[in-house]
Amino acid sequence: MTMAAAPIAPLGAHSFLLLLTQVAVLLALASLFGRLAVRWGMPAVVGELLVGVVLGPSLLDRFAPAVTEWLFPKEAAQFHLLDAFSQIGLLLLVGVTGTQLSLGLIRRQGGTAVRVSAGGLVVPLLLGVGVAFLLPAVLVPGDVDRTVFALFLGVAMSVSALPVIAKTLADMGFLHRDMGQLILTAGMIDDTVAWFLLSMVTALATVGLTAGNVALTLASLLLFLLVAFTAGRAAVGAVLRRTARAADPGSSVAAVVVIVLLFAAAAHALKQEPIFGAFVGGLIISCTGALAPARLAALRTVVMAVFAPVFFAAAGLRMDLTGLADPVVLGTAILLLVVAVVGKFLGAYLGARLSRLTRWEGLALGAGLNARGVVEVVIAMAGLRLGVLTTESFTIIVLIAVVTSLMAPPILNMAMRRIEKTSEEAVREKAYLQ
Repeated sequence: MTMAAAPIAPLGAHSFLLLLTQVAVLLALASLFGRLAVRWGMPAVVGELLVGVVLGPSLLDRFAPAVTEWLFPKEAAQFHLLDAFSQIGLLLLVGVTGTQLSLGLIRRQGGTAVRVSAGGLVVPLLLGVGVAFLLPAVLVPGDVDRTVFALFLGVAMSVSALPVIAKTLADMGFLHRDMGQLILTAGMIDDTVAWFLLSMVTALATVGLTAGNVALTLASLLLFLLVAFTAGRAAVGAVLRRTARAADPGSSVAAVVVIVLLFAAAAHALKQEPIFGAFVGGLIISCTGALAPARLAALRTVVMAVFAPVFFAAAGLRMDLTGLADPVVLGTAILLLVVAVVGKFLGAYLGARLSRLTRWEGLALGAGLNARGVVEVVIAMAGLRLGVLTTESFTIIVLIAVVTSLMAPPILNMAMRRIEKTSEEAVREKAYLQ
């Protein structure tokens, strides 16, 4: 007679207590620091990341190690619990971002947006890949192929952060301007291509860099996109139209969460980046047009007010600013920051000039697309999870995200003051303020 297997033991009481405490502490402080950052004219993500810096190895672990050891014990199983919570929030954040993209806006902006986006992607990508081969070994994990590291760094250098761009434009009153719309459109293209490139690099980091693996990775990506935008789009549209008939938006919210997570799981099963899958899921939800934006208001609120702050605070826990005391690491950080900023400004400016825009319009585009914020942090976390980054290189990339996001508002304001407002913009501004 076969004996039934013993039931799996539940999560330990102490581990569960720690998880609840960790999430509560990170969320409370991230909300507070985020609000303070906004009040001081900075993106909320800066304050949220700062929470992790304060509670992590940079400060609390150095001056009150006993507190850190109790609240964030260096145990893999316990850290994985917090990681799992954070990763779910990350996938929902990326999925919700995808639902807010408009392919119609990209089509209306035409070739100008494509040229600006291409310049803003290709130039920093090439510069990032090139400089990666010159970096000291301390920034590259010993078992990682230098070419894979270089490709990953190139992607990190080339991204823009659509959520930060949109928030900055809205806060500064530029969202209704022609240039604001062009920055937003180019940012959409940048984000879309960045997730695609990240998924390719992730697959190569997982299966190895050979000609056969490159071809297989590209084929699996194209197959994923083909199925997603044909059968996947039809299925998603059918489900969402059905949930849209319900008076309560709860069914639509649940359906969107399921769709985003399933697309992430499908991408992960194909050895691609699950973040890319979540983004594609959100983009398909947007493409169907089956849901009014108001039906997802509750989901956006929970994701932006709860999950996202916890994710960024947890990401900050992995930053170790004490590594910058090493002159080699500090010098590399300055070099990569210069490469990131110059590459993005130069690429966007060249794209603007090729489109017959003025130099001030080119500068405004560079300033807007230079803000890397949320997306850069997400990519840095993916690199750490994949083992492509060391703690030092992770810290540098997150610092670039923070600094470039802080640079955007003053430079954007200076350039936009010199761009003449059109009559159409005045009409849109009146409608926007009503």
